[in-house]
Amino acid sequence: MSDLSNIARPYAHAIFELAEEQNNLAGWGTMVDLLASIARDESLGGVISDPHVSSQQLEELIISVGGDHLNDEAINLVKLLVKNSRVNALPEIASVYAEKRSEAERVVEATMTTATSIDEPEQKQFVDALEARLGRTVKLEFDVDDELLGGAVIRAGDWVVDGSVRAQLEQLVGAIGA
Repeated sequence: MSDLSNIARPYAHAIFELAEEQNNLAGWGTMVDLLASIARDESLGGVISDPHVSSQQLEELIISVGGDHLNDEAINLVKLLVKNSRVNALPEIASVYAEKRSEAERVVEATMTTATSIDEPEQKQFVDALEARLGRTVKLEFDVDDELLGGAVIRAGDWVVDGSVRAQLEQLVGAIGA
């Protein structure tokens, strides 16, 4: 994936700069996500890598699937990626673009995994606390994992807070065994 990351980064940066100039970060996010979904689609995977499919056929296919959701610049992006044999980098381009967009909009996407579901007022309290701590808007997704026993694990990028009962038990076992 590191090769794709190196390939994707310049494209994502260029798309981001264009989106900023146009004051259209959300619109470009939608288009890039759509293109990434098209590139990830299993039914198209064989077509994308098929040497018997011409560049023009591949362009037309991707553009037709994208339909009216793609503007002229996004269509040009498709043509450029097909010409440079970089269609397979679209999911990584979308990922890098999303990171840049979140950073620019000062938004942190995080996941909180708990042993049981928590109600909306509690969810709001967690979001408010994280926003105060991080100084950013937090989009917090909530998951349930009954193997946690209790507590919660919060992940936001590389930042992880593991307050689960399982983690506490592992620390206790480590301290006793040490």
